[in-house]
Amino acid sequence: MESELLTVPEVLAVLNGVSRRTFYRWRELGIAPECIKLPNGELRIERRDLWAWLKQHREAA
Repeated sequence: MESELLTVPEVLAVLNGVSRRTFYRWRELGIAPECIKLPNGELRIERRDLWAWLKQHREAA
């Protein structure tokens, strides 16, 4: 089954409060979730990659 592709605004909504600027800064630093760059320059993030990235960054309670 293919993973749903999310837009940057959809990812920011999931991250609840992270700004667009911060997201792009994370990309510059190489710490953002893996992205797909479309031919028109827009970015998409696979939902499964976003959840894997979030799980990777979960702090131990």
